[in-house]
Amino acid sequence: MYHPLLTHCPVCNEPLVVTQLRSEHCEITIDGRFEIGGLASLTSEQLEFVEVFIRCEGKINRVEKELGISYPTVRSRLHDIIVSMGYEPVGDSEAEEAQREAQRLRVLEELSTGKISPDEAINILRKQG
Repeated sequence: MYHPLLTHCPVCNEPLVVTQLRSEHCEITIDGRFEIGGLASLTSEQLEFVEVFIRCEGKINRVEKELGISYPTVRSRLHDIIVSMGYEPVGDSEAEEAQREAQRLRVLEELSTGKISPDEAINILRKQG
């Protein structure tokens, strides 16, 4: 039985370093220091969030509903994951534009599902600018 890869020490919570790789097929073992990086470096809670985010096709409003959290909380968790993976978050003006775009997409999604009328969608989009 395999267990999930631990990325942080359960005692001190510092990142763990992979020092050995083994092939079960030919039984060769390779010792060294190997970088985990990327998604494998995320905590189990962050990975669960990423799975929900992917399952929701990156639609923040669906993530909000599935996890029962607010838009700012979704954005905050995404920001933390971006930083944890070693990337720089998008600048404020780009983040604001991304937020406006997400709001526009949410309105269009509500329009396409019949939750709002075309007139309501037009009014909301005009107010957003």
